[in-house]
Amino acid sequence: MPDRPPFVRSLFAPSALDRSMLRYLPFLLSVALTLFSFVAVWFEPAWIWGLLVFGALAALGTHDLFFSTSTLRRNYPILAHVRFGAETVGPAIRQYFVESDTVEVPFSREQRELIYKRAKSVNDTRPFGTLKDVYGRDYEWINHSLVPTPHGDPDFRVTIGERSTQPYSASLFNISAMSFGSLSASAIRALSRGAKLGGFYHDTGEGSISPYHREGGGDLVWEIGSGYFGCRNADGSFDPERFVANAHDPQVRMIEIKLSQGAKPGHGGVLPAPKVSAEIAATRGVPEGVECVSPAQHSAFSTPLELLEFVARLRELSGGKPTGFKLAIGHPWEWFGIAKAMHESRILPDFIVVDGAEGGTGASPAEFIDHVGVPMNESLMLVHNTLVGLRLRDDIRIGAAGRIISAFDIARTLALGADWCNAGRGFMFALGCIQAMACHTNRCPTGIATQDPRRWRQLDIGDKALRVQRYHHNTMIALRDLICAAGLQHPNELGPEHILRRVSRIEVRALAALYRFMEPGELLDGVPEHAVFRSFWADARSDSFGAPEKVMAMRRSKSY
Repeated sequence: MPDRPPFVRSLFAPSALDRSMLRYLPFLLSVALTLFSFVAVWFEPAWIWGLLVFGALAALGTHDLFFSTSTLRRNYPILAHVRFGAETVGPAIRQYFVESDTVEVPFSREQRELIYKRAKSVNDTRPFGTLKDVYGRDYEWINHSLVPTPHGDPDFRVTIGERSTQPYSASLFNISAMSFGSLSASAIRALSRGAKLGGFYHDTGEGSISPYHREGGGDLVWEIGSGYFGCRNADGSFDPERFVANAHDPQVRMIEIKLSQGAKPGHGGVLPAPKVSAEIAATRGVPEGVECVSPAQHSAFSTPLELLEFVARLRELSGGKPTGFKLAIGHPWEWFGIAKAMHESRILPDFIVVDGAEGGTGASPAEFIDHVGVPMNESLMLVHNTLVGLRLRDDIRIGAAGRIISAFDIARTLALGADWCNAGRGFMFALGCIQAMACHTNRCPTGIATQDPRRWRQLDIGDKALRVQRYHHNTMIALRDLICAAGLQHPNELGPEHILRRVSRIEVRALAALYRFMEPGELLDGVPEHAVFRSFWADARSDSFGAPEKVMAMRRSKSY
C-alpha cells in the first residue's frame, strides 16, 4: 500500500475524527439540512420551518468560522455557543440546583430562606434538627439560662447623641447605606416606607437624599461622602448653605460622614455621564449628563483633628443633630490618630459606624471586595477597645455593619461591643432580591439594583414596604427571644462571655477568651500588651494621617 501524504495520514488517524471533523459536524449538518430543506419546501411547504431553523444555524456557523474574532468560535462553530450559554446560566444552575443549603456564596440558601419567611411573616421554624455542623470549626452559639426572663416589647432602642441638641432614639437594627442610583426608585420608596412603618432608620448612602427617600416619610441618616452630594459647590467642594437646607429636614435624624466603606475602602467611584439622569443630577447637585466623580479622599479635611472639626461644624450647622462618621479600618495608625485627636481636643463624634470588609451591597473591583479592608469583628474590637482604653466609650455610640442578617448575627455583634447594627443585603432580600449577582449590570431581575424603568416599575412598592417592616419586626422578636433565653432583659446586657465559638473538634472558647478586651483607661496608663497597639499606638499622630516614621523607614529600606 503506497505511503499516504501527511494530511491524509492524519485524517485517517485514530483520533482524527475527534480532532478534525466532530467539532465541525454541527455546522456541516446545518448546511446539509438547509440545502435539504430548500429542496423539500418545493414539495412540502411545512419544510419552511426547517429552512428557517437550519438556515439560521448555518448562517451562525458561517459567521463563527469566517468572521468571528473568537478562537473558540472559529474552531468550534455553533458548538462554542453551547459552551458560552452554559457558562452564562451556570451560576443560576449552581444556585438553584447544586448549591448546598448552608454554603455561603455569599449568602446561603438557608440564610435567604430565613429572610424571605420573616419578610412574609410565615412560619420560620425548622424540623428535624440543625443543618449546621455543631462540631465544625467556627460554629457559634449563645449560652442559655435555666432561669429565662419573660418576653417583653421587642422594640429595643439606643439613644444616640445624648449630649447633642436633638438626640435620636434608634432601633438596634436599621438599613445600611444604599444610594439612589445603586438602587432603583421603587426600591428606595419601599425601604423608606418600610422604615416608617417599622420605626427604624434608612441610611441614604452617599448619593444624597432623593425625593424617593422623602416620599415614604421614614427616618433618614444622611450620609455625606467625598463628593459632598446634596451639599456641594460646582467645583465639588463642601457648600455649607446647601448642607443646612437638607440637614434641617425633619426626616434627617443624624449626619454621617463616610470616610470609607467595607466593599471598596480607599476607592472612589465614577458614575458615567449617560447614567447621570435629570433625577440623579438634581439629587446629587451635579450637572445632568456629565460624568459624576466621587473622589477617594475628602477635600474638607486632611488630618484627624480637621476631621473632628468638620464633625463639630456639621453638628452645629444641622441644628445639633447627632453627627458622626463611618469607616472601614485600614492602616491602624490612621484610626489611632483619630482616637488621639478625640482625646486631645475633646471634640467627640456622637457615633462611629464600623463597616466590615465583608460588607458589599455596591459593586466593587474584585481585588477590593476580596482583599482590602479589615473584617467587621476585628474592626469593631479595635474601635471599641481604643475608646474604652481612652475612657471615651460611654460618650460615643458604635454601629456595626457587615453581613448581618439574623438575630444571632445582631446578638454576636452587640456582644463584641456594638450598640446597634445595620444591614444592607438583608433588607435587599426582604425586597425580593434573589442573589442573581447582576447588581452592576443594570439588569437586576427583581427591579431592585437597576435604573431600567422596564424592570423597577414592576416592583410592588406597597407589598415590598410591608416585607421590609415585617423582616425587621420578626428579627427583633427573634432577638428578644434569644436574650430572654439567655436570662437577660435587654440586648445591651450581652457580653463576649455569652457567645461561644468552637475553635477545634475538641475545644470551645467564649469570645471573652478569644479576644483581648481593654480595661477602662488602659491606654491612658501606657501602651497595652496588644500587638497592634504595641506596634502603632505610640507613633500615631492627631495632626496627620501619615505613616509613622518607623513605618516609612521600613518601606525605604525593605528591612522588616
